Amino acid sequence: MSFLKAEWRRLAIANYVVDPSVLLPYLPYKTELDLWNSKCYISLVGFLFKNTRVLGVKFPFHTDFEEVNLRFYVTYKTGHNTKRGVVFIKEIVPKRAITFIANTFYKEHYETRKMNHLWMLQKDGLRTSYGVKNRDIWHTIDLLSEKTSEKIIPNSEEEFITEHYWGYSRIGKTKTVEYEVTHPKWEIYPVKEYSVDFNFKTIYGRDFAFLNTMEPTSVMLAEGSVITVENKRIIH
Repeated sequence: MSFLKAEWRRLAIANYVVDPSVLLPYLPYKTELDLWNSKCYISLVGFLFKNTRVLGVKFPFHTDFEEVNLRFYVTYKTGHNTKRGVVFIKEIVPKRAITFIANTFYKEHYETRKMNHLWMLQKDGLRTSYGVKNRDIWHTIDLLSEKTSEKIIPNSEEEFITEHYWGYSRIGKTKTVEYEVTHPKWEIYPVKEYSVDFNFKTIYGRDFAFLNTMEPTSVMLAEGSVITVENKRIIH
């Protein structure tokens, strides 16, 4: 049985090309940075969890909720196989129980804060917004996209960002948690305009304060799908 089954929907993704040296201190044991066209990416991602089950059980008031995370991309090579995955700097959710479970069992970096989201069908497109509240200030990522989704082009930047099917978390100098995330290929909505009103230093720490002065390299909206998070293993 999968550890977690849910839907991830309407993933708003703002991507930044950064110097790889920024991410090296966060790199889990035995993983390497995954580059696309020789560029190193970090992404701010907001989305909605829906119909969440942990070990097959739906917990009241914990099935539908927002998440906003900051993540980067890695590979893990074992024999002739290369696994492509993500590493989370921090994942923010509005549910303390979710934070406890993820941090306890998967050694992730969840944090609980007040959050909100807005999904609105407008005349000129789909409005998708996610917010995190910190000290009475809302930090938001807001997109206006086309109303109709389309398939992702093979070997594109969109495919690189969305096609990482493993999670890795650093738990020491010589240990890493690995878990598989399964989902079908997603479709994306072309983004028409966006706003990223986020204080990265306040939310994610001074190592990422430089993102406050950068414009995203690209912004995407993925439809998402049903996903599973499989049971973890430890890489030594």
